[in-house]
Amino acid sequence: MSKKIFITGASSGIGWAIAKQLDAQNVSLGLVGRNKKRLLALQKQLQCTSFVLPAHVENVVSMQKAADKFKQLCGCPDIVIANAGVSSGTLAADSKDLEIIQKIFQINFHGVLNTFNPFVGDFIQNKQGQLVAVASVAGIRGLPGAGAYSSSKSALINYMESIRVELKKFNIFVTTISPGYIKTPMTDINNYPMPFLINAESAAKKIIKIINKKKSHAILPWQMSIIAKIMHILPNWLWDLLAKNSPGKKKINL
Repeated sequence: MSKKIFITGASSGIGWAIAKQLDAQNVSLGLVGRNKKRLLALQKQLQCTSFVLPAHVENVVSMQKAADKFKQLCGCPDIVIANAGVSSGTLAADSKDLEIIQKIFQINFHGVLNTFNPFVGDFIQNKQGQLVAVASVAGIRGLPGAGAYSSSKSALINYMESIRVELKKFNIFVTTISPGYIKTPMTDINNYPMPFLINAESAAKKIIKIINKKKSHAILPWQMSIIAKIMHILPNWLWDLLAKNSPGKKKINL
């Protein structure tokens, strides 16, 4: 029996790569993203059963419609992967950035809630299912010039931990994945060194293994996992000293 998997952010980057890697398995995929043309292009490259579901994760109604459509066509998914995310540099002193900050949270945090919510009731009733969110190593500590992105991913990591405990009694697995630098359109705009950079295909293979093992929280690649553990325990004075010269993220239109 094929696994049914619902993936957001499938029109590019990690989401696209995950769909391509899953294609070799016995799966039915719900491909969710804003760009219908890109989703159709991906579908043409897949051999497995797939459904193109254009939607905006920041919009509750849009995601409910996409979820309902998937359930109508395929039934309740076994795995829901909330992968859609955006990034932009933001500064505390720039009032123009308030709108960007709100947009980042709408997509990176609330977008995950909007993705999961239509399926949680079904998972509880069926006493099975897996919720997967793609966070970021940037959620481990606040990065100067990237306050919105870091805090949105930090909020997501903590939210996932909360619902992991909350839903465990219903046999629902909750997995958080925090990648380091992955070569995608999101990181292509970075004009600073990106240690331990890996391509999206390699990341997707690792992510699928993490999902299959039903890990609670995993950081990839392994080198970045070590760095993240060190970052987490550093005292504030030392973190401030190390992070003060961080180049920061480039501002982009979202």
